[in-house]
Amino acid sequence: MNSSKHTELANHAWSVADLLRGDYRQSDYGKVILPFTVLRRLECVLEPTREKVAETVDKFAGQEIDTDHFLRKASGHSFYNKSDLTLKKIAADPQNAAKNLQIYVGAFSDNAREVLDKYEFNQQVRKLDGANLLYQVIGRFTDLDLHPDVVPNHNMGYIFEELIRRFAEQSNETAGEHFTPREVIKLMVNLLVAPDADALSLPGVVRTVMDPACGTGGMLSAADDHILALNPDATVEVYGQELNPESWAICRSDLMIKGQDPENIRFGNSFSDDGHARRKFDYILANPPFGVEWKKVKEEVEYEHTSLGDAGRFGAGLPRINDGSLLFLQHMISKMKPVDVNGGGGSRIAIVFNGSPLFTGAAESGESKIRRWILENDWLEAVVALPDQLFYNTGISTYFWILTNRKDADHKGKVVLLDAREQWAKMRKSLGDKRKELGDGTNGRPDHIGDITRLYAEALHVAKDPEHPLYGKVKVFANEDFGYQRITVERPLKLRFEVTEETLAALAEAKPVAKLEQSEEFVAAVRTLLGSSWTTKSAAFIALKDAVVAAGLTWPSGAPFVKAVRETIGVRDPEGEVQKAKGAAEPDTDLRDYENVPLGEDVEDYLKQEVLPHVSDAWIDHTKTKIGYEIPFTRHFYVYKPPRPLTEIDTELRSLEAEIQALLGEVTA
Repeated sequence: MNSSKHTELANHAWSVADLLRGDYRQSDYGKVILPFTVLRRLECVLEPTREKVAETVDKFAGQEIDTDHFLRKASGHSFYNKSDLTLKKIAADPQNAAKNLQIYVGAFSDNAREVLDKYEFNQQVRKLDGANLLYQVIGRFTDLDLHPDVVPNHNMGYIFEELIRRFAEQSNETAGEHFTPREVIKLMVNLLVAPDADALSLPGVVRTVMDPACGTGGMLSAADDHILALNPDATVEVYGQELNPESWAICRSDLMIKGQDPENIRFGNSFSDDGHARRKFDYILANPPFGVEWKKVKEEVEYEHTSLGDAGRFGAGLPRINDGSLLFLQHMISKMKPVDVNGGGGSRIAIVFNGSPLFTGAAESGESKIRRWILENDWLEAVVALPDQLFYNTGISTYFWILTNRKDADHKGKVVLLDAREQWAKMRKSLGDKRKELGDGTNGRPDHIGDITRLYAEALHVAKDPEHPLYGKVKVFANEDFGYQRITVERPLKLRFEVTEETLAALAEAKPVAKLEQSEEFVAAVRTLLGSSWTTKSAAFIALKDAVVAAGLTWPSGAPFVKAVRETIGVRDPEGEVQKAKGAAEPDTDLRDYENVPLGEDVEDYLKQEVLPHVSDAWIDHTKTKIGYEIPFTRHFYVYKPPRPLTEIDTELRSLEAEIQALLGEVTA
């Protein structure tokens, strides 16, 4: 079946929109068209075995046994319908269309009915019936021939995906949440699968693909298509999980329509209710929602983190509560197949992130610990920067992270950074925030997808060749290059001591002084020294004590009191006395500084070279040193652009002034 036939059938289904106009918002057309398309396809698929199923129903009538297995066997599929109704019969009786349609849907097997329930199908039926549109919509779909001998499973998948795409484009406000642009998926799958092209071409190859945030299933379909394009005889099993009921229903429908097992698509939250626990997959890919908090599953995630540790999914660390992106990645890593002693097995992962997971989080924060875990295990193969404005609901820059636990020898210990931010074409018409697209070489468009895929495959070679035209777009780093030591640089606290109106006021307010029985007399005694100053703490305290004793008071004791007096009459002074605690210089918290030192560099050498020439009395507090990991992508690709010469700017300003004067002259003439 050619693409024009796909479009023709999709157009037929979407023509129902003409009936809905006025009673439905444009963005809600898909809520009717998609479930009715599913219903019509299921009916067409089941038609050849309807009589056999009816016979089976009659055979077990009145018997209290579970007939599900027998009915599935009779239908020849994983689903069935026990009713003798059809859409055509229902449409022929407009007065009872709603009642009969509900009876018809209720006669489906649980797995099929569950999908329609998630579409809120009964609610749509009532709304259509109330608008006197139901029998017309049903009639339109009875004219749609979706029998498997006319539309094979794979082709039906294309038609359904086209309808999903149209629905997503009509719903711009939420499209990016559940729908990833097709060209982005194609590139992502290319980078995920392309290195395995030779292995995938072997006869009888079987591969499993999983998406833990599968949305409407676009990524799973694209991975399926890509593998089958490499080897039509391959067997591809797709698995997924989705939290949004409507998106889950669409994805599950897609599998049912293609003849795959819909049970592989689980409903629920991947973090708190892993629908594929203990399962491992060959390929795992996802476009999780950007910057979405995980507060709702905080209790479950934290429990797994603390109680299971590395035996669970989240042992490496927990990101901040307002962004669960790195939780998705840890979940996906837990689904990787182990590599056997001969180098076989293993998995590949591709995930879409915004810029936050690259660098958010200080040293030894949850995010940094997760990055460290990934890099020290040598799982990160590459990060690919994409153009901005590629997605429907956000214009921000996005990145592919590609991971694997079976790197080839050339990639071991290395990470590729690939800058594809300039690979885009402007769309003729914007869709939400999506104003750019990746060309695929068809219809006169540039082949951005092919170019990026080839550059990815040749990345190590390109990075070594300064003469290569794309040399500046690829950089290769060792894993440890992204690590750093967060050192604390201290400088001594230096004070002079003086009694002024300001220091007296501070002394009076200090708690240890305010609690004295004769606090006012104490402050008055110190006031006699107003205007005095001392260069050392010992001289100051002797003078203060003498003044207090001379006033007939007792000099208080205790560390809190001594500390309060020092902190109130002591004034920071670069030339002042170095304060000491337990024989060592006391650090000045106001002068404390932090430096990030590359992981392999000696921090004391760094101090000598970078700090001491400027502040000779600094030292490193090694007890506070932390290890962090970040991937500063944009910094590595930053290219300095010198400012324009002043003469050029001046000339332009004079030219603009002349234009303004000329325009003003025309107005006043």
